[in-house]
Formats: sequence, C-alpha cells, structure tokens
Amino acid sequence: MAELTTLESLLEMGFERNRAERAVANTGNQGIEQAMDWLMEHENDPDIDEPYVPPVGNVLGGVDEQQSSTEQPTLADTGEAGGDNYIEDEQGVRRPMTEEEKQEQVKRLEELMRVKQAERRERERAEEVEREKQRRRQGQELQQIRQKLQDDDMKKLADQRRKEKMEDKLARQRVKEKIARDREERAQKFGGGAPSSTAASSQPTLPSPSSPTGQGPPPTKKEYDESRIQVRLLDGSTITAVFKAQEPLAAVRVYVQVNGNTPEGQDFTLLSPYPRHVYTELDMEKPLKELGLVPSAVLVVAKK
Repeated sequence: MAELTTLESLLEMGFERNRAERAVANTGNQGIEQAMDWLMEHENDPDIDEPYVPPVGNVLGGVDEQQSSTEQPTLADTGEAGGDNYIEDEQGVRRPMTEEEKQEQVKRLEELMRVKQAERRERERAEEVEREKQRRRQGQELQQIRQKLQDDDMKKLADQRRKEKMEDKLARQRVKEKIARDREERAQKFGGGAPSSTAASSQPTLPSPSSPTGQGPPPTKKEYDESRIQVRLLDGSTITAVFKAQEPLAAVRVYVQVNGNTPEGQDFTLLSPYPRHVYTELDMEKPLKELGLVPSAVLVVAKK
C-alpha cells in the first residue's frame, strides 16, 4: 500500500490527480520525495495534466495485489479503491491513519515540498546568475572585437589620408619646381641678351650711306615669343604672369592652382571675357599663340 500512500499524500497536498498519478508511475512508486522531485522537474511538460494510462499489464499495488485489467485498469481506480492511508504500528500491524496522523504527515510533506522548492529556486537563481555572467562576458568580447575593427578602419583611413596628402604635396612641389625652372630659363635667355642690346643702343645710329632714308623693304610683322596673361580669380582679385608663346594653356591653369586662392579640390575652367569664349579640355593642350593669347590676354576663372 506504499504506492497508495504516496498518491493520497500528493492529493492531500493539493496536486491534481493526473499529475499525482504520473509522478507515482514515473518514479516507480519509490516514495513521496521522489514523486515531488519529479513533479517540480516536469511541471512545465505539455502533457502533465493529461490522464495517465499505464502500460498493458502494469498496475500499482505490487506483485501480491496484481489483478486483471478489468478489475484494476488505472492508477486512479486503485487510488479510489484504496480508501484512507495506512501505517504500521510497532507490532507490524497495518492500520488506518487517524486524522491527526494524516494532518501531521501532510504538514511534514508540505514542509519537505517547501524545502525542495527553495532548493530549486536557489539552483535556478544560481543558474541565472551564471547565464548573466556568461552573457556579459560574451558582450564584452563582442565589444572588444568591434572596437578593434573600428580602430583598424580608422588607422587605415588615416594612413590613406596621409598618403593622399603626401602625393598632393609632391605634385604641387613638382609644379612649383617646373614654374621656377621656366622662370629661370626665361631670365637667363632675356637677361643674357640685354647687355648686347644695351651696347647697341648706346651707339649712335648712323644712316647707311648706301641706302637713302625712307628707301628700304617694308617693315615685317613682329613675332612675339612671350605672352603676358592676367587672370581674374573667383574672389575678384587678379594675378599676372608671363608665359612662353608655345606653352599650352594648361600651364596657365597649373599656375592658377598653385598661386591662386582657389579652394583645394575646387574644379574650374578658364574663359576669355571679350569675346566670351570658354576653353575646353582640348584647348588646354593648345599653345597660347594658337589660341590668340599672345602677346597679352585677360582670362577669367569660372567654376565648372
């Protein structure tokens, strides 16, 4: 009758019959503590409240009390037929439990259940704390990985910007050096010929005896090998420079980029105001003489 005592004890504690029967059957009727442990572990099972149907030929009550399936088909029938709980006295005689003994047993079982539940809550709380620690560790590791990736990206971007600035600086330096060389070449060319022209101008001009005055070939058109270019910038200011007649218009644009106050990265083009003519990229490769900008011209910087 130990199985019936376990079942009735669970019912007295307020458990549903379906749950109590499942707990007794699944623990092999080994006692109230095992049944309570099973109930607390499986209280969220989807079939916990469904009627329990034992396997064919398997009924409670032990070997001595087995009967046919028609006489004792379910655990519920056994519980209903068993009546009150029984205990054994000191002489080993089985007798029904009194109401006081039943209440005492229920109190003891309820206290046991409270202890079990407290232990379970403490175990679940410890597991939750451990899960939270694990979650925080994973979050910190993920944050460190993200920070490292961000630092690497920033480092790559900074290196790229330094490289671009260095390349731009070198390009500007090459342009400045080229302009300086051109100026030096022009100074040497025209400076070297100045003394001879000065000496020639110091000599008095004498009329040629062989040819009378006013009788000679017609004067030829003067050829200019330089051009004086004035450029009006975006802010209204102007800069002036002298270029060779055979230099391309691109040399003027480079000079404006280096010496003008045009914002860095600002793309612009050049145009003639009178008559208005906007120079194209194809014009940039043409000499100043071919474009009609010799011996002097005024150009205007315009945004593209």
